[in-house]
Formats: sequence, C-alpha cells, structure tokens
Amino acid sequence: MAGKIIVITGANGGLGRALAQRFAGDGETVVLLGRSLDKVRAVADAIGGSALAVECDVTSADSVRAAFAEIARTHPKIDALINNAAIFKPFLVEEASDEQILGAVLTNLAGPIFCSRSAIPMLSRGGHIINLSSESIDEPFAHLTLYQATKAGLETFGVHLHAELGEKGIRVTTVRAGQMMGDGTTMPEMDPVAMERFFEASMKRGLNLMARGISQYHSTTAIFRTLLDLPPDVHVGVVRFQSRVLD
Repeated sequence: MAGKIIVITGANGGLGRALAQRFAGDGETVVLLGRSLDKVRAVADAIGGSALAVECDVTSADSVRAAFAEIARTHPKIDALINNAAIFKPFLVEEASDEQILGAVLTNLAGPIFCSRSAIPMLSRGGHIINLSSESIDEPFAHLTLYQATKAGLETFGVHLHAELGEKGIRVTTVRAGQMMGDGTTMPEMDPVAMERFFEASMKRGLNLMARGISQYHSTTAIFRTLLDLPPDVHVGVVRFQSRVLD
C-alpha cells in the first residue's frame, strides 16, 4: 500500500521537523513548507528519500498559492495538511507594533486558512487537516493576548471547516498542545526585559512557568500518527495534551 502524502507547514525546525522525520520514518511522503527554502531543504535533505522542500510564507496568500501549485506538480493529490507554523512572542497589546499584531494574526490564523483553502481541492476523500492550537487559550498566561486570540480563532475555524467539508469526506482536527521542546530549542527572540516581564506577570496570575512540565517533540508525534491512522468512521475534533513533570 502506498504511503500517505503529508504537507507540514513550519517544517524547518521544532515540532514540524519532528513530524516530518517521524512520518518519513514510517514510510510516508512528506512535503516540508517553510519561509526559508534553505532551512527546509536542509531538513528534507537530511530525511532523504522522497521528502520535498517548498518555500512558503504562510502570511502571504500569493506565496501559499504558489507553494501548493508547486506541490501539485509532483503530488496532485495529498492525504493530510498539518498547519504547524506559528509565531509565539509575548508582548502587551498597548505596546505592540503594527508588525507584531499583523505578524501574529497573519501567521497564526490567516496562514492556516490560506493553506487550508489551497489544500482542500488537493485532498483525497478521507483526507485530514490538523491545526495546531495551544493550551495557553485556557491557561492564565500573561502577555500572550494576540497569541491566545489567534489560536482560539483557529480552533473555531477548525470546527466550522469540518462541518463545511463533511460532504467531501475531509476531517479537520485541532490539537491543543502543551509545552514542548527538543534538540536545538530556543526561547522566542525577545529582549531580556520582555522575557522577565513575561515570567513575572505569569507568576502573578498563578502560573509558574519554570515548574511546568515540558514534552519532547518526538514524543508528541505519536498523537499525530494516531490521528492520521483513524478508521474512516471515526472523527476526533479536538485533542488536548499536557506535558508532564517527570520525577
């Protein structure tokens, strides 16, 4: 049986890279999307086989259209889209620049919408769109208003898109993720003062970020594997996972 063709955004590092490695290791064909072609190409080259790297800035509708047109030249039909690309950068709304606001909205919400729109005509019946959300929408994180709002919007988008695509036999699932890390993980780039404010404000809300568990990226890929292996008569709308503090 031929493997699945899985498109992953934000695949140059972090969870996106771990997913690409996992699925390729399982015998699937992975298509890696990222803003930097050099970075996603390096990941694809390391994976080897039929891994395909495609340049794609999810904040640009034109870039997304071009990326999926390029994918279609090699893979006219795909089995899954994982909307993983996102920006996580704490800041206060009253202090936010136009670039920070637009960056969050375009990357975290409009980007998955652009990618889903382009992927839908290419998805086979039984195909799957998986959107990455965040535990932060239900937790008292500070200085993440735009991140939380865009992730909450993405969850709502997923619910109604699933209903819209019902007749096409395409499922849409939200994965509400806990804190993750892996090899080469770094904190979002921000000045030390902003970082300190973020931790202190979260602590005042009763959230000790230093005491929270952290899952490894490669551990969480099992969740996505399970979702893509669901039988056709089963749908999971939302998966929530949290990280554990290990003894």
